[in-house]
Amino acid sequence: MKRFHVHVGVRDLQQSIRFYSAMFAAAPTVSKPDYAKWMLDDPRVNFAISTRAEKAGVDHLGIQAEDDAELEQIGSRLAQADVSLVPQKGASCCYAKSDKYWTLDPQGIAWESFHSLASVPVYGEDQSIRDEASKSACCAPTSS
Repeated sequence: MKRFHVHVGVRDLQQSIRFYSAMFAAAPTVSKPDYAKWMLDDPRVNFAISTRAEKAGVDHLGIQAEDDAELEQIGSRLAQADVSLVPQKGASCCYAKSDKYWTLDPQGIAWESFHSLASVPVYGEDQSIRDEASKSACCAPTSS
């Protein structure tokens, strides 16, 4: 079963953690000095915040796949949507190692489809796509 993903850039991480912990009635599942994430079942969402985005507000949206087959189905559907699709296999960013597909919707909002493989100790080791795309949260493409 897929999980909706939202990443919000924040100015004050601790203030934002207090706010979202109250709203979700749960502490973050992952908490780092510059990042926090809630893996919620009600609503089924992977909600992340960080101080790493270029600006405060919604940084990118996404769909988290449960396995590689589900990710490939999402990638196939996006390939048929006549949009630019950036595959990223084995990416290490946002404290996770993942296989991903990045795209932009018609409004220029970055969408990340991904399958997380493992956690990693560093926020953004992967530079290959980021250097080509943007300095936004973990390699999101830009609307240029």
